[in-house]
Amino acid sequence: MARHPGATPVMAQFLDMKAAHPDSLLFFRMGDFYELFFEDAVKAAGALGIALTKRGTHQGEPIPMCGVPIHNAERYLNDLIRAGFRVALAEQVEDPAEAKKRGSKAVVAREVLRLYTPGTLVEDTLLETARHNYLAAWAPGRNGDAGGLAWTDMSTGRLSARACSREALPELLARLSPAELVLAAPADAGAEALAREVGAAVAEVAPASFQPAQGALRTAGLFGAATLAPYGDFSDAEAGALGALIGYLELTQKGDLPLLQPPRREAPDAGMAIDPATRRNLELTESLSGGRDGALLSVIDRTQTAAGARLLADRASAPVTDLEEIRARQDAVALFLEAPSLRTRVREILAGAPDLARALSRIGLGRHGPRDLKALANGLRAAEAIGTALAATGAEGLGGDPAAERLADGLSGHQELIEAYERALAEDPPFRLSDGGAIRDGCDADLDEARRLRDRARQVIAERQARHAEETGISALKIKHNNVLGYFIETPATHARKMMNPPWDERFIHRQTTANAVRFTTVELSELEAKIARAGDRAAEREKAICDALAEAARGRAREISAAAEALAAIDVAAGLAELAEREDWTRPVVEASRAFEIEAGRHPVVEAALRKAGEAPFVANDCDLSAAPEEGGPCEGDPLEGSAARPIWLITGPNMAGKSTYLRQNALIAVLAQMGSFVPAARARIGVVDRLFSRVGAADDLARGRSTFMVEMVETATILNQAGPRSLVILDEIGRGTATYDGLSIAWATLEHLHDVNRCRGLFATHYHELTALAGRLAGLKTATVAVREWKGEVVFLREIQPGAADRSYGVQVARLAGMPPAVVARARTLLDMLEQGDAGPAARAAKLVADLPLFAAASAPEPAAADPLRDALDAFDPDAMTPREALEALYALKEAAASEDERA
Repeated sequence: MARHPGATPVMAQFLDMKAAHPDSLLFFRMGDFYELFFEDAVKAAGALGIALTKRGTHQGEPIPMCGVPIHNAERYLNDLIRAGFRVALAEQVEDPAEAKKRGSKAVVAREVLRLYTPGTLVEDTLLETARHNYLAAWAPGRNGDAGGLAWTDMSTGRLSARACSREALPELLARLSPAELVLAAPADAGAEALAREVGAAVAEVAPASFQPAQGALRTAGLFGAATLAPYGDFSDAEAGALGALIGYLELTQKGDLPLLQPPRREAPDAGMAIDPATRRNLELTESLSGGRDGALLSVIDRTQTAAGARLLADRASAPVTDLEEIRARQDAVALFLEAPSLRTRVREILAGAPDLARALSRIGLGRHGPRDLKALANGLRAAEAIGTALAATGAEGLGGDPAAERLADGLSGHQELIEAYERALAEDPPFRLSDGGAIRDGCDADLDEARRLRDRARQVIAERQARHAEETGISALKIKHNNVLGYFIETPATHARKMMNPPWDERFIHRQTTANAVRFTTVELSELEAKIARAGDRAAEREKAICDALAEAARGRAREISAAAEALAAIDVAAGLAELAEREDWTRPVVEASRAFEIEAGRHPVVEAALRKAGEAPFVANDCDLSAAPEEGGPCEGDPLEGSAARPIWLITGPNMAGKSTYLRQNALIAVLAQMGSFVPAARARIGVVDRLFSRVGAADDLARGRSTFMVEMVETATILNQAGPRSLVILDEIGRGTATYDGLSIAWATLEHLHDVNRCRGLFATHYHELTALAGRLAGLKTATVAVREWKGEVVFLREIQPGAADRSYGVQVARLAGMPPAVVARARTLLDMLEQGDAGPAARAAKLVADLPLFAAASAPEPAAADPLRDALDAFDPDAMTPREALEALYALKEAAASEDERA
């Protein structure tokens, strides 16, 4: 212990622990409270809204202090973690009574047993059930090589790594949205900024933690292997990231590692690449407002379990490009769609299934309670039941279905463990083992005896008293208790001689004689007294021993249990997507290796759901065909487009509010759904695998980086033009609108040409620049389309239909009127629009002529006088207070006749 002049022994202990964990708030156990001192107390009190007090002095100054009760600590920990703090938990590791034996001034031994950080949580109360809580580590590449990112969800144990260039890091972090990112100190400013963008806390560790050779040995050693070779061909950067990740877990968990699964190497091209801007614009898992409502995930989630919800979010975040995997997932959905009774049965079982993966993780760490053990048993029981249901699919004509066999893999073979758990565990065990009652009666004879003595001591003593009275013939014999003698047998003095003579004198041992009674004991009574005295402790010890044995049995089968948990999640997702497909009339898309993109009667899943919920008109479905000819020299699977007049880029015009942006997004979302293995909202769909998805939709600025809306637009557009390829899908909306007309038109024109000639991608390009439609005659792969609108009695009606051709105008003035612009402004705008559209001169020349007409624009300073309105004049002439009811009625009839005459003249 370091020297701390003037500090009490307890405070010196606190200061030593705080010095070892300077970046964490130190929760210092003192009796039934965790106490915080000094600056920690000030920070915690402010974050938690609890009272800040003072205790003693240090170096002449009062010591700030606050505390939280142990039984309610997790709630406060949750608040602190969400506020961005790390917490070091210093527990008492000895009984205070033992410390007193060392002297009155001895300090209770304490140790920091765990660090709570955003990425290392396993407690249900600290986690969102339907969302992964990833911890990631980033190792930059060396000598021009790609870097490596490793990540795990400690609450489930899955461990992954991927080679990742510095340029691809934002995309991967946006997909994973880790709670915490581990970086080598001093942290790379760029990586730290990226972490902040996705809301991740940053943890800095020594650069040596990322050493590749050490990382490979550390990781392989966890699984009893000498190298990482059995698990994949990991690069040096990936091995370094894995080693740093595991080292950080060892640091924060103080050596108690979770039950990690062997590392899985993710190939960089295994999934559809989606950059952060596209992910944000398409609202895949989170809406632009930050919540889940309004996102694609909120509409497609029909899962019954937390694990299923997490897996569905993973698939929506990272659609795959492997055709075999896509088709296997589709087969699973089709299985449940075609077997409704199987789907119903499976979903009923899943509805009662607990979170098997997270329960196993807590058991592996030794931080479990009896309910986690029960959850394990219930989860495995659900797995067995679903395995049986899948095996019985032959009853519906699906016997031997490959999809059923794949899904059932890992579900069975747990019967012995289940039976052991169910024999031991109570039907409704307590939350904490210390509450007692975790083990059912009849499971263990020693436990049953301890409980009987603990809970029915009076009855046991009464039974023994009755037996002694019957044996001796002394009905007045009593068994009593006091603090001096403990339990003793008492008889009246008149019976004492009988008790002290044979045959009873060898059995009953004299203890004390009083004026009216004599007291005895027996060897059996002394033993019984000792058992009663520690019956509660014995019961608790025996329950703990049985629960520990059950936990150890689970740890011994961790891989099999993890496999069952993954299988249950996959089944939940497949059955949920089948339920979605049936209820929403979705169809199975054909996903292939071509560059096709044919959608018949496609719909936007989120907008359609919102319209239905609001009771509005049904969504208007639209077709889309962006199919492109095969790449030169590239393999394509059954592509009939060779030599055809393929039009992979559509230029879409039409007014605001007509539905252009919805149309763009719905086709991108259909591609995402198809490649995550789901059915899609369309009558028919044929999609060639999309390797990269890009979206530039909507307006937003980035004031923190000093970027205007237009700059953000240009940065995102530049990303697309620099990265999109022949197998990409690009949706662009209103490129160039944030600058002057000719500047914007020129940028949009050049962008469209580049997409067509250089990127050669499939794409949808929405614009208000009608001049771009002229490019259709020069760019062979460009098709023009427009959103149909009609005018009716001066009103603009949006038909929401995509038709070939170009819009005749933008209807901007009509939309302005619908938005509630003042009538004078709308009328003035209509007049100016008519004048700008006259003549053969270009719009700039016509605008200049209008500006030169000073009287015309001077008039704009005041609203134009309204046209004469006889009906309004008549109303203004009325004086209701001076009219009788009869006169008022006649005036109303007169107004009605005048209105009818006005309509006839119109």
